[in-house]
Amino acid sequence: MRIIVFFDLPITTSQNQREYRKFRKYLVKSGFLMLQESVYCKLAQNSTVADTIADNVRKNKPPDGLVQLLKITEKQYEKMDYIVGKSMSEVVDTDERLIIL
Repeated sequence: MRIIVFFDLPITTSQNQREYRKFRKYLVKSGFLMLQESVYCKLAQNSTVADTIADNVRKNKPPDGLVQLLKITEKQYEKMDYIVGKSMSEVVDTDERLIIL
């Protein structure tokens, strides 16, 4: 599964800017990868892990602004259409890298 977080946070005051940086830093430290500005994605092994990730995002949400979370399957994510541009990720973040010994 994939967890995609979309956010639109105000940055008009220094406090808002601090909250924005804090939330973004939380996402990066938690293993989210940036797809676009204000759109982050993380791979989850199953729906239980995805629910835990969603709960942690809720716990670290900023007080103002809009934060949205979407859970999709890996098959749905693979069907993403690139209208302009292409995927620029150099990180292998699929379950295909799993090696069973």
